[in-house]
Amino acid sequence: MAIIEITTLNHPGVEVFCSLTEAQLRNRLDPEKGVFIAESPKVINVALDAGYEPLALLCERKHIDGDAARIVERCGDIPVYTGSRELLADLTGYTLTRGVLCAMRRPQRKPVRDICEGASRVVVIDGVVDTTNIGAIFRSAAALGIDGVLLTPTSCDPLNRRAVRVSMGSVFLVPWTWIEEPLTSLHDYGFKTAAMALTDDSVSIDDPSLMSEPRLAIIMGTEGDGLAKKIIAAADYTVKIPMSHCVDSLNVAAAAAVAFWQLRK
Repeated sequence: MAIIEITTLNHPGVEVFCSLTEAQLRNRLDPEKGVFIAESPKVINVALDAGYEPLALLCERKHIDGDAARIVERCGDIPVYTGSRELLADLTGYTLTRGVLCAMRRPQRKPVRDICEGASRVVVIDGVVDTTNIGAIFRSAAALGIDGVLLTPTSCDPLNRRAVRVSMGSVFLVPWTWIEEPLTSLHDYGFKTAAMALTDDSVSIDDPSLMSEPRLAIIMGTEGDGLAKKIIAAADYTVKIPMSHCVDSLNVAAAAAVAFWQLRK
């Protein structure tokens, strides 16, 4: 363990925590070198338990022997940058949750086949860009028995710092990957697809035929416009959540939680 006291925002090594954009952290030109940031002791411990590789820590001085002591011990021989609360807030642009950040190596991208193999319930997240919604969907997926998550390229990165924090580390617990092929390709893995959308042909989420499907891919759409017409048209089911008081829809994260619970295997 190398504890490095920093007194300036330009200290070599801390740029991963402050000056790199999300796109630079992902390092799309060389994904094997990609990095993400996990925040708070609880979330970092979940990531470590799941086998993620730590690269560096940024920690308030008082937490090295306090809330972050176990994490510092678990991370072994990596740099631990520390300084005052005010300096670290200036460095990162926000006050650290529980005073600790961990830069971690991004995992290798999994093939869609690996996510689908052996799964009975997966969720497809199409075009959801709000980090809070992504984190909340992952948390519900982990809690309510979803076996895997597939995201279209227009969706937010699950390893975005805020998405990771909102998920409380659930992004490390549920297998996930990006899906670039048409969603009808999920038929090749034995799935029926259920598009969550309000149309004249929608069936209720408690429809017996829907609930009895042995393998189901639940498709959730973007926050504003919902799913594209072509995705709805290609789905095996179009599914609605019955509403009261003339409410026409729920937030995508809330709708996902309802769908996961009702359609659990």
